[in-house]
Order: sequence, then structure tokens, then C-alpha cells
Amino acid sequence: MTTEGTYRKLYFIGFVLAHSRFKYVEFLDRPFRASDLIHMHENAFRHFGGMSQEIVYDQDRLLMVSENSGDLIMTAEFTKYQQTRKFKVYLCRKSDPQSKGKIEQVVKYVKNNFVKNRIFDNLMDWQAACMKWLKRTGNYKVHHNIKKRPFEVHALEKQHLQKVSGTYIFEKVFTSSITRDIKHDNVIRFGSNRYSVPRGTYRKGAPNIAYVQTDNHHLYIRLQEQGEILAKHRLAKGKGEVISDPAHRERNQTKRDGLIQQVQDQLADAETSTWFIERLTERYPRHLIDQLKVVQSVIGNYPDFVDEALDEMKRLKLTSANDLRDIAISLEIESQKNQKKAGTINEKYKDFVAPERTADIYLSVLQGGENR
Repeated sequence: MTTEGTYRKLYFIGFVLAHSRFKYVEFLDRPFRASDLIHMHENAFRHFGGMSQEIVYDQDRLLMVSENSGDLIMTAEFTKYQQTRKFKVYLCRKSDPQSKGKIEQVVKYVKNNFVKNRIFDNLMDWQAACMKWLKRTGNYKVHHNIKKRPFEVHALEKQHLQKVSGTYIFEKVFTSSITRDIKHDNVIRFGSNRYSVPRGTYRKGAPNIAYVQTDNHHLYIRLQEQGEILAKHRLAKGKGEVISDPAHRERNQTKRDGLIQQVQDQLADAETSTWFIERLTERYPRHLIDQLKVVQSVIGNYPDFVDEALDEMKRLKLTSANDLRDIAISLEIESQKNQKKAGTINEKYKDFVAPERTADIYLSVLQGGENR
């Protein structure tokens, strides 16, 4: 609730040190961008007096481009930042309270204690009030798990944090974009109308922010400011209309069991293929279909080496389809090198001809005669 009696949507990010439960929170009055995320990391490090060796993240589109079958690919901006600051990244999986429970408790605490019943006037005063609340309540009151005050434990934990050297140089971004929330039924609202996006675009727990642009006739929807066009619609002339693309309602008919059966049929050794699929299922429960698709591509591209690569994986105790692909590629390269060596004739001896002798000469030598 604002001072004008209207409602205003605010966004915030929370950081918490795992041992002391010492917290930092920062707000924005618009959806976050990757540059905002990096700025707030720097602010958090200054607040904590250092940086941890590893940072655990709840899933977020601002720092992750693709889960890549479990081998994560980060956004370009965040990858550059992470490589500069040299901290390790751990990305939580869905429904994993052991790894993400600490930050989820911080989010609930901020919403139910600081935000609840507070009147918003402007962002600067709101953030200043939040910092005072952290000092007075969030980091002062005895934590219900560690039974100590976070600010007191932080005084000891701070000594083990890594020093943050220098000031990170940010690339300034002056472009502005119109954003819209993606609703749970995979639509966005624009100009008093609703426009569809492909099924599955909305993800529970994700930011679900779309970037929209218009020309005289069409609406363009993207998931990133400079990303590929996710959906394109003709602008509605009226109000209250629902503009839907029939292709957005199609379901993915791929079945996990069907993929497993296909992979097992394509691999020669049934025992080894069963072992591999069991390992993939155990390690990548959320990404099994993606892993199986990688396996299928390896079978199609490297049919002469996939079985040997699978045996090598079992020997090395590797359990990723991406490792299978890399080993198959290495085996193909090694095979090509060996073929090249076998087919090469030394230019120095190519014109030499071995002398021919009759059998009588060897019989004479064996009978004690002179070698002629």
C-alpha cells in the first residue's frame, strides 16, 4: 500500500550467510535485470564485509540461460562477473528444502515482518527503512535455529570471508524496455487485452517476466531484452480481447519411457545400457529426458564409438550424457589419427626393392655350404 492509497508491486533479493544467518535485503520497484543482480551482489559483499567461497542460488532466469541437462550454462553477464569474483555457484533444484530452506525463511521473514502493514512512499526511504529493520530486528533478534543473535555470530564468521578486491566495472545499459508479468495460464496483459505465449513459458517460482515491443500492427514478446521473439501477435483494436496462437496450446508428446526404450534398443550391450540409464535416472531426475536426447545424438553421430565410450564411462565411473559425447568424440579423433599413421609411407624408402633369392641358396647354407 502506498501513501496515495494505491497498491505498488515491489521486488527484492535476499542474501544470508549460512553460519551466522546474517542477512542483507535490497528492493526495487521494477523487475530485476542481470545488471541489478550484479550490483546487489556487490552491495551484499560490502554489507557482509567479504565474500563466501560458494554461493547457493534458488533458480533464477537472470543468472541461468539453460540447465543444459544438469551441466549449467549461465548468462553472459553473470558468467563474466562470477569469473571475475571467482566464487563457486551452486544452483538449487526444485523442492530441495535442505539447500534452499535458509533463503526461503529469509523471504518469508521479510514479507511477514518488514513489509507487512508498512506504507510505501518512495524507494529510497523504503530501502533505508529496510536497513534499519535489519539492524534492529532482522540481524539483532535471537535466531530460532542457532539460538544466537546473527550480528554477534557474524563478527566471528566475518574473519573467514574472502576479501573483495577492487571495484567491479559495470557495463552501463541505457536501453529501457516495457515488461509484463507472465500469468499462470501463459498469457500477458497489454493494452487492456491478453496475449498468449507458448505452453510452459510460465514456471512456478521463476520471475516470469516478458519484454514486449510494438510497431504499428504487431506485438512482439521476448524473455530477454535482446533475445529471440517468443511470440508475435497482431495488436487488438478493442479491449478485453484474448489473442491466442493455436500453436501455443500444443503439448509435448515425448514420453520418458519411450526414450528409455529407444536408447536401450540402440545400444549393443543391454547390461551396460541398463547401468547407464539407472545412473542417469539417479543423478538427473529432473533432466532425464534431456540427458537421453544427448545419448541419442551420440548414437546417431558416433555409432562406431558409442559402445566403447560407454565402457570407458563405466570404468571411469562417469554418469553424464555430456561425458559420453566427449569420450565418443575423443575416440573418433584418435581413430582418425591411427588410420593416418597406418597409411603413411616413409618417402626415404618408398623406391627400395628387396632382393629375391632362390631356395637353393638357403638349402646350401643349411647344409654347411658357403653363403653366396
